[in-house]
Amino acid sequence: MSIRHGLLALLERGPRYGSQLRTEFESRTGSTWPLNVGQVYTTLARLERDGLVAPGGEDPAGHTLYAITDSGRAELHQWYERPVDRTNPPRDELSIKLAMAVGAPGVDIRAVIQAQRHATIKAMQDYTRLKAQALAAIDSGKSRERDDVAWLLVLEQLIFQTEAEARWLDHSESRLVRLSLPADRRAEPDQPQAAETDGAAVTAPQPRASRTPRS
Repeated sequence: MSIRHGLLALLERGPRYGSQLRTEFESRTGSTWPLNVGQVYTTLARLERDGLVAPGGEDPAGHTLYAITDSGRAELHQWYERPVDRTNPPRDELSIKLAMAVGAPGVDIRAVIQAQRHATIKAMQDYTRLKAQALAAIDSGKSRERDDVAWLLVLEQLIFQTEAEARWLDHSESRLVRLSLPADRRAEPDQPQAAETDGAAVTAPQPRASRTPRS
């Protein structure tokens, strides 16, 4: 997560002080990635060091305001135009956990998967409920639409992410089942095939689809 560029984006709308930036950042993202004031001021100090922001006076309450510089504005728009780098993905705790659980003595990896699937589906249901609330707020016209639309986009990304995680857990469990089979059965193709019986072709039954809620 780029706190650095998130703060620059907020400062492009006008000078702000540290706790104000924290509040607006969390409002825009629905507190999905909460910040503390220390993180904000540490990031502001680095931005100032790099010439991307500069002190912009004080507000009536005496808070030090920060303003984006021309260099900061150029950096921000380069960030908007530059695709997010996926060649070095962040470490994912779940992937690491399953990788380490494979063959670990005394660990039932299928139980690990089942527990995670339950938590993932619960999270998906929570995100879907929050999405409905965000849509209702937008439709009612009684909210800050910019923040609610931004929060809606974050929620939908989280929903898609948890849906993908649920599918990956199903796939991982199926993979483990296949690898535990004898070698002669393991070689069977994954796709169902038509079997001949009494001269008629009978299609093997399809596996049941994973029952995960849709957004």
